Amino acid sequence: MAQKIPDCKVDIRYDKDKVGAAAMPETIAPIKAPFDMPQLQRPVFPDYRVSIADKGAKEGEKVTAIIQQEINNVSERGGGTVVVPKGKWHTGRISLKSNVNLEIAEGASLYFSGEVADYQPAVFTRNEGIEVMSLGACIYANGARNIAVTGKGKLIGPAKGGSVRKQIMTKDVIENVVNYKTPVAERVYEGRNGDFIFPPMFISPVNCSNVLVEGVSLENTAFWNIVPVYCDSVIIRGVTVHSVGIARGDGIDVESSRNVLIEYTTLSSGDDCFTIKAGRGDDGLRVGKPTENVVVRYSLALEGHGGITCGSETAGMIRNLYVHDCVFENTRTAIRFKTRRPRGGGGENLYYERIKITGGRYAFEWDMLGSAAHVGAMAARYPLREKNHLTPVFRNITASDIDVENVEYFMKVSSIPESPLANVLLEKIKSHTRQLIIATDIDGFKIKDAYFKSDSSVINLLDVRNFKFDKVYFDNLSKSIITKVEGDLSGNIAFKKTFPNKPVGWKMGRFIK
Repeated sequence: MAQKIPDCKVDIRYDKDKVGAAAMPETIAPIKAPFDMPQLQRPVFPDYRVSIADKGAKEGEKVTAIIQQEINNVSERGGGTVVVPKGKWHTGRISLKSNVNLEIAEGASLYFSGEVADYQPAVFTRNEGIEVMSLGACIYANGARNIAVTGKGKLIGPAKGGSVRKQIMTKDVIENVVNYKTPVAERVYEGRNGDFIFPPMFISPVNCSNVLVEGVSLENTAFWNIVPVYCDSVIIRGVTVHSVGIARGDGIDVESSRNVLIEYTTLSSGDDCFTIKAGRGDDGLRVGKPTENVVVRYSLALEGHGGITCGSETAGMIRNLYVHDCVFENTRTAIRFKTRRPRGGGGENLYYERIKITGGRYAFEWDMLGSAAHVGAMAARYPLREKNHLTPVFRNITASDIDVENVEYFMKVSSIPESPLANVLLEKIKSHTRQLIIATDIDGFKIKDAYFKSDSSVINLLDVRNFKFDKVYFDNLSKSIITKVEGDLSGNIAFKKTFPNKPVGWKMGRFIK
């Protein structure tokens, strides 16, 4: 009698209509995480409110000076709210100051200039993990505390066809352009006389604490959308981002920041959606600031390269990330890990729970080598490189209660031979994909309590060791497992209490070499 494949149930508590910006409640629920995480609170502001319309701002005119003057005035008098009321308003860069809430009212559209001159002079910022003096962000802050961007209005990024987009540096990757040994104050790229610039982010507080971004919608960014850099205690909630079709149009990037809560957000991105970063290469190691204690919950990714991505800038280390009760649809990779040989650092203590994944190419992907276009010969798997301060790691990763539907591959791993992916546990998995697994350079991986329905029965493993399938059920037309195990390092690959109980051609359920 044929063995009956048991029904596999995963604990998915929230579907698409219960997550994302449209589902945001008024209150912030207690934060729970598998690591010590503070209970973050919204910043509180004095009752004082001022509308830019009452200070002479007029639709159709550039109102940068009025907005900035009111932000400065409100901060100096102890704090309050500066309101951009209903209407169409035009501005250049805005700099938030301590104890100020910039409220974009319902029905308000704030259009940001497409001209470089409206973002000068250069300010201190970090672009793709490298510290520079450049345009900063459309909404910028440095060294402020107790700040917010709130409201139900809309932010529209730099106009297309302007000098901001025309002068973006595209000739090379940033680490080949900015020498990490050059003092930061001398790394000035502000676009004068038509020189190139590093594009402004949309909202980016730097060196700030007690930050809130809530309710607003962002579209047409020139670069990454919401990017806290070197910040502590950040809440991002109820935000909607649309940057589909915009190269490097990441949704939310947490850069070398700590104690961050992201919830009830909806991202449709031209690049990665929810992204965790910590600096790039030698410059990131010089700074040495990790990203740690980040919770992403009740959020929705509708399109992008990655649903939730760690990297590829990892120098300061990414640790203590907890992603739970999220829905990722039609992202190229739902749960993505990226780094490169020259990037340094890496990621550890990363937790994923109760994630629903629909559509796309990979449910899980580790891409640790990159492409020759970005890192040259270092993208080649061989020859082995000597491990040094720039060799990154990914380790100590757990994912459970993952529901995968209509995806091409369940998993792809392209690790670094001299720094293999290590200590990963995937458990309570229900997966329906066309292909199963392609994995290279792993030392320590376990898949437990999983059900794989697939068109293919093939698992490809190259230099993979200490890999265990425990209580895993493979449901395909041939009712078989076909393994292609290659590489001198491959060994200790085990199938325990699986169906079928061993791959085709194996004498027992264990591969030992």
